[in-house]
Amino acid sequence: MSYLIKPINYRPLLDLKQTEQGIKLIKEFFQQNLSTELRLRRVTAPLFVLKGMGINDDLSGVERAVTFPIKDLDDAQAEVVHSLAKWKRLTLAEYDIDPGYGIYTDMNAIRADEKLGNLHSLYVDQWDWERVITEEDRTVAFLKDIVNRIYAAMLRTEFMVCETYPQIEPFLPKQVHFIHSEELRQMFPDLTPKEREDKITRQYGAVFIIGIGGRLGDGKVHDLRAPDYDDYSTIGENGLPGLNGDLLVWDSVIDRAVELSSMGIRVNKEAMLRQLALSGKEERKQLYFHRRLLEDALPLSVGGGIGQSRLCMVYLRKAHIGEIQASIWPDEMRKECAALGMPLI
Repeated sequence: MSYLIKPINYRPLLDLKQTEQGIKLIKEFFQQNLSTELRLRRVTAPLFVLKGMGINDDLSGVERAVTFPIKDLDDAQAEVVHSLAKWKRLTLAEYDIDPGYGIYTDMNAIRADEKLGNLHSLYVDQWDWERVITEEDRTVAFLKDIVNRIYAAMLRTEFMVCETYPQIEPFLPKQVHFIHSEELRQMFPDLTPKEREDKITRQYGAVFIIGIGGRLGDGKVHDLRAPDYDDYSTIGENGLPGLNGDLLVWDSVIDRAVELSSMGIRVNKEAMLRQLALSGKEERKQLYFHRRLLEDALPLSVGGGIGQSRLCMVYLRKAHIGEIQASIWPDEMRKECAALGMPLI
């Protein structure tokens, strides 16, 4: 299994019963802290949306959404969400949320095209959140403040986990290291983006990489992003583009950088039009979500997603996300994982 990381001499610190209890504790504790830090109210979210409205997250633009016909709507096609990046912004408008406040929700998704392994599953569960901002907030400094607030909630959660399970030792650094993806490329020009992530995250323990989706100095992107939610083309700090990024922590269990959250200041009209043009997706301007944004019917916002199973996996020092959540795995992977001491649920 080419995507299976095989840690040497791995032994779970918690048994199955303790693991299930730990998952519950982490999810309850963290979401309450996230809500308090960012002033978010919980809302109910859809599992699927109508196809063709531009509401579903397109991720990198190549993933296929799971679709099905709706009998009572003349077989109109629905698709299971990839994430709720655009739906949340529509919801902010519907609830008429004031600047400085926002929403969060439990997002459940199916991503059928994921490459299955220690960090990727067909089933995705995350806290999707979105907060209304002002024009003055559309800066890298504001984005960093949001990242630091989320990380503060993560540190408090780590303390709770270690107090509950003394066999788990703290591992998160006190602060997040911020770096732009172009600066990272210049530091390690001969490495791939993922290798750069491992290099910098091993060094600092927790890193936020700014500017994901825009072209770097070598003409390539650090990672792909849909052009119609995160603003990755507006010039920000140090004259470099990007008002978005990824939060990664170093996981010594699997000896890898693990992305726990992707977030960003969302596109305004100008940024969306620019990014649609750069990506050759200008036909999306006719879709429902995009028309609402172009008509000034949606608030400016910042938002992102935080992986629930990944967060639990890292806190509980597990080696495979399948030790945290129930999903479908290749038989060969299940056998290998069982032999390595990491039985998959």
